[in-house]
Amino acid sequence: MSTPTPPPPGGDNAGGVPPVPPPPPGGGVPPVPPPPPPGGGFPPPPPPMGSVPGGTPQGNNGLAIASLVLSIVGVCCGIGSILGIILGFVALNQIKKTGQPGEGLAKAGIIIGFITLAIGIIWFFISLATGNGTFYYSR
Repeated sequence: MSTPTPPPPGGDNAGGVPPVPPPPPGGGVPPVPPPPPPGGGFPPPPPPMGSVPGGTPQGNNGLAIASLVLSIVGVCCGIGSILGIILGFVALNQIKKTGQPGEGLAKAGIIIGFITLAIGIIWFFISLATGNGTFYYSR
């Protein structure tokens, strides 16, 4: 009968070297870990205050603001009312396409523009009828 061979001196782990792990099932090389993310592994910076992730614009539509301002100024000058009405309708169209806030400002600009335009037209005809305006006709 044969006798089993004794283990090397120092036990099964001679020389303190850890045993080599067996290859993965199916053979081959273990998978390579993915590369680090761009930017040195740091997360991207947070979005600025007041902004919503996704890129939707947050400020009120500029034309809506201009519409309201020009409509209010239209009390002094009739052209402001007309420009305020036009800019209000353009702003509403832009707001519907982009979803940008400011629909209330645009509607207020249109309404105030029509009111101030009506006041200006009434004032113009009253000043003509009474002769108190700047339009004098000599007879």
